[in-house]
Amino acid sequence: MCKVTRALAIVAAFASLTILTTATALADSVKIGVLAPLTGPTASDGEEFVRGVKLAVKEANAKGGVAGHTFEVVTADVVDHSAAKVSSAAERLLSTEGVHVILTGYASLSMFEVELMAEANMPYLAAGPSPQFAAIVSKDPDAFNCCWSFTADFKGYETDVTPTIEALSAAGHFPLKNKTVAIISSDNPYSKTISEGMKVAFKKAGWTVTVDELVPFGPVSDWRPMLAKVRENPPDVVINTDYIPSNAALFTNQFRENPTDSVVFLQYAPLVPEFVKLTKEKSNGILYNAIGATLNVDAHPRGKEVSARYKKEYGIDSGAYGTGLYEMTTLYFEALATVGDPTDHTAIGKAIGRIKRPITAGFLEFDQKTHVAKQGLNLIPVTFFQLQDGAGVMISPDRFKAGTFKKPVWMKN
Repeated sequence: MCKVTRALAIVAAFASLTILTTATALADSVKIGVLAPLTGPTASDGEEFVRGVKLAVKEANAKGGVAGHTFEVVTADVVDHSAAKVSSAAERLLSTEGVHVILTGYASLSMFEVELMAEANMPYLAAGPSPQFAAIVSKDPDAFNCCWSFTADFKGYETDVTPTIEALSAAGHFPLKNKTVAIISSDNPYSKTISEGMKVAFKKAGWTVTVDELVPFGPVSDWRPMLAKVRENPPDVVINTDYIPSNAALFTNQFRENPTDSVVFLQYAPLVPEFVKLTKEKSNGILYNAIGATLNVDAHPRGKEVSARYKKEYGIDSGAYGTGLYEMTTLYFEALATVGDPTDHTAIGKAIGRIKRPITAGFLEFDQKTHVAKQGLNLIPVTFFQLQDGAGVMISPDRFKAGTFKKPVWMKN
């Protein structure tokens, strides 16, 4: 981006900047920038981003700070995750005096802003689509020592649904009549990458894809035309990878108007509390998974501890991003405690990349070739959930599960 364009973006975004002071600003106060969708269709996620960071900052400031520094939170709204909005928000934070780290759950879905962070040598932790992050960083990892993906490798999203459903069937929960699957996706890098990988995995396992549909990215007003295609040849499994909670909720409600005898799997959206509010009892029985979900079980004390802190502070359970952004903030604090100087961005970035420890989602270790957190049962596992009585119950892997699968009320067999 040229200097003139950059300057214009900074001016254009000025009005969107919000500063949230969690303690009296002191001379040694470090600003933590947060890129978040504060308005738009994923604003509920953005609210969680900010809550998680604010909680970690509140706790750190209450203890006197880190390495002699206290903290403030500065946010910038990415709205709809478009390139223009993300560029403007990123440039605002990069140009704000005192910002020495930027965090996000997800800003753009292509992760192009990683290039902006590297250009500015700004420490950046993101939990957006890891395949796009890895594609950028792997070309020259040393040029991106600033930037690290808290989200682990996404491969499990593509490969693990098929064997999980087959295992549930083998356990007697439901029959697979003809190994057919209907797959619907949204035209964005996150949803489309996952759905394309799923199709490969299902076909390799001998399944037939009966519906393969792609809808434009953004709000969907009616899923009935898609569902009519699904009902023409009722499949064993129906999958929708559109991650926007309101879209997924509408899909669920309209599926329940005339359901097929199918397992229904949705990507990500059921993790967001908004989804259950919009669907109520109609979403009970829905399957979904996560790479990076908080392991809020006795078998993982770190996840259970942070979940309890979040609920005590806000009176509600966290989705994936409240506890996740809390944890990302503590990673920055740990790096700062090691380096001491928040202005030494190079050292801070490298220190983040060296961290290896339990986090809310498992055990963190970064792949030094991609700067993406490693995925695996003993690292960041793929976790599967089913909505039961309005709450997500982790049913897999066995080490962390809190319950077992229950056949949805709409399934006849």
